[in-house]
Amino acid sequence: MKVFLDTSVMIAAFWGDHRDHDASLRVFAETNRKTAACGIHSLAEVYATMTALPVRPLLAPEQVLLLVQQIVERLTTVVLDEAEYLETLSEVAERGFSSGQVYDALLLACARKSRAETIYTWDLKHFRQIAPDLAEHIRTP
Repeated sequence: MKVFLDTSVMIAAFWGDHRDHDASLRVFAETNRKTAACGIHSLAEVYATMTALPVRPLLAPEQVLLLVQQIVERLTTVVLDEAEYLETLSEVAERGFSSGQVYDALLLACARKSRAETIYTWDLKHFRQIAPDLAEHIRTP
């Protein structure tokens, strides 16, 4: 797999008023299922975030579902099995990470599983902290 997209990139790609919209949309538009992936959990994160954006009117759930379906059409979704999930949680606990860092760790486990050459995120600091061995592959769009 060539690239892995973090949830932050997909949200910025779909939210036209996001400060990183243009760069994120450019990366998303260049993807296809053979060259790009995301973690399955990102589908729920995109849905949850996009339906709660501070915009009026709120985005309708049906509209956001169409965005999620675009992700599924364009990206290979990576799923961790039970052993991979528990291994990642164990590593998080051993390293003293807590709270939302667990979600970033799970996404990084998906990126590893996909063998991504580049991991795109707008959360460089946390991603590099969680996976210093992947730091040279983690970048912004």
